Amino acid sequence: MAARSDFLIRAAAAAAILALSAADQAAAGPPFATDDPEPVPYKNFEFYTLTTGSAVRGDTSGIGPAWEFNYGIVPNGQIHIIAPMAFDAPAGGAAQFGYGDTELGFKYRLIDDDKNGAQPMIGVYPFLELPTGDASRGLGAGNLRAYFPVWIQKSFGDWTTYGGGGYWINHGDDTLNRDYWYFGWLLQRQVTKQLAIGVEIFHQTATVMFGGVDSGKATTGFNVGAIYDFDEHHHLLVSAGSGLQNASQTNLFSWYLGYQITGPLALLAEGRL
Repeated sequence: MAARSDFLIRAAAAAAILALSAADQAAAGPPFATDDPEPVPYKNFEFYTLTTGSAVRGDTSGIGPAWEFNYGIVPNGQIHIIAPMAFDAPAGGAAQFGYGDTELGFKYRLIDDDKNGAQPMIGVYPFLELPTGDASRGLGAGNLRAYFPVWIQKSFGDWTTYGGGGYWINHGDDTLNRDYWYFGWLLQRQVTKQLAIGVEIFHQTATVMFGGVDSGKATTGFNVGAIYDFDEHHHLLVSAGSGLQNASQTNLFSWYLGYQITGPLALLAEGRL
């Protein structure tokens, strides 16, 4: 029984920490935790090589290298997959590395931004996280997870603001995990033709049952990030931030670093990217 209890606590702790990492993944609008409603253009793709994660008191975990692929499969809609290698480095314990939880999603723009009026862009972006990582080693949540968010965006010249949130289905049979809410909002400015800088604030409710593990407490945090366009098809994305609530247990420091290739899939097939 004691061994079983220890496993549940380890799995819940891993799931709680990975919940923060998941928020920083590309389910978010890279390199931020908050996403936007704008899908990849029809027959175009995005491919990322990335690392993202967070440090808490006594542990650092995340994913990297990881690979994300988005494709505009229909007008106003994209498919999404993240295939990650995950890591967990507890203080005083053995570091773990292996394949993590696989993410599958579909983003759809319901309403487009009215460039001459007040109507914002609105979209949905549901996705699943498949429990392909080993939770006992801190490399996965240990159960199927699903997120159902709604995102809103409005642009004004060089300024863009977007945000929203939704509900995470996180509970697994015989686990300490619980369902939770995530909300975030971002303000971004195109500073130069090649450089955009943004700042976001987000809140996530508790991810484990009361009294479960410290890393599952509610958290509020922020990130500051930038996107640099080397050219039309090649981009560097970076962000860093910290928690403002229960930071030592949930988010002392978090990061995202990614290299993105974009464009029509036909150009990739022809080797012109």
